Amino acid sequence: MSQSPRHAARRARPEVIGEAIKEYIAHHGLVPGDRLPQESHLVEALDASKGTIREALRGLTAQGLIQTRTGPGGGAFICEVSDDRAMELLGNYFFFRQPTIHDIYEVRKQLQPSMVASLEGVLDDAAFRRLEAVMAYYTHPPASLEEERTQRIKELEFHLVLVDYCPNPLLALMCRFMIRLLMSLTTCQQIYDRPYPELRQRGYDYQRRLLDALRNDDMDEARRIMAEHMQAAQALMEAGEATLDKAFFRADDTAGEAPSREYLALRDL
Repeated sequence: MSQSPRHAARRARPEVIGEAIKEYIAHHGLVPGDRLPQESHLVEALDASKGTIREALRGLTAQGLIQTRTGPGGGAFICEVSDDRAMELLGNYFFFRQPTIHDIYEVRKQLQPSMVASLEGVLDDAAFRRLEAVMAYYTHPPASLEEERTQRIKELEFHLVLVDYCPNPLLALMCRFMIRLLMSLTTCQQIYDRPYPELRQRGYDYQRRLLDALRNDDMDEARRIMAEHMQAAQALMEAGEATLDKAFFRADDTAGEAPSREYLALRDL
């Protein structure tokens, strides 16, 4: 009987060494800022060449687990995986498993009411000022297509600010990924190509009511408003014929820029 690809694939030596280094990090309780053993020690302990060790370290760097520094006092140091790196790795996974707008909002409808309910007693005056500052971008109808695009991103940014205060890191990660997908990969042809005042106005009204409930510590009401908000947003997005671009997730702000020189050099290969 043939083995599945998962079990048949043999891991390359640098991958095996990379996993061993991760086990070393866990076993010794290393934290961000701690340094791994010097390269010469790794070569001797693992009976591997310098090239193999360096390739293993590059793999861990790509995963966001370590960063290397050159010069005196340099070496490989443990670092905390950033939100951007986690988003990009998840985006790679979903590149060949493209979720639809419906898929994303089905998840958001389940998670975001729970996320907002977790904020009881968490939001302070500074947090409310952050949220109000974001909402200020879409209190009024847009004067141009560019402003409408900006307002759409800011409406989603409001939810990212809420997620920043979520005390549950797993729930926060899942909510943040759904929002970042919509910000990074969504092309809403009808929404972006013509005015869509209902989307802005309804979103603003829901968010204003949500802030009132949060200020009053009425978490049942906050959960209910968020559930309604997600349901309404899904209906409007699907009615606007929103589609997802077939592209890799970009955690930085360059997702909408023109193709890079490097891409253009590869395009005709």
